[in-house]
Amino acid sequence: MVINMSTENKDRLALRMGPDTKRKIDQWYKAAGCRSKNQFVERAVNFYVDHLAVQDDSGTLPRAVLSSLDGRLGMFEDRLASLLYKHSVELDMVMGLLADAYELTEEEMRRRRADSVRNVKGTNGRLSFEQKVRSADETEDEWPD
Repeated sequence: MVINMSTENKDRLALRMGPDTKRKIDQWYKAAGCRSKNQFVERAVNFYVDHLAVQDDSGTLPRAVLSSLDGRLGMFEDRLASLLYKHSVELDMVMGLLADAYELTEEEMRRRRADSVRNVKGTNGRLSFEQKVRSADETEDEWPD
């Protein structure tokens, strides 16, 4: 395979560097997988400029981090959507069974909904069946006169 290394689209840049920098380029350009010292210097400059851009714009994450986060969040979103769908199916089954078993009036349904909203807000959404049974036992003990 022959790779055409055309220099038509490249600008020439005169560069002066100290002997230590030249030694580093000579030592590292092949280890970095570069075919030439020019390619190594160009990659190094691009890397450093990207680094400066990230430092300058502290509100922006590097593209690699953003891409990784987007991928993980996408997986999380898919998993959460699947779990919510399954939960909704189960909830619909329970509501169907209760609607078939009890004949509730509109007023009773409104009262139940208000109680449920208050319970969810009061527990910050952390409801448990045991808490519901305990609160039902407490209200059964209090008979109105």
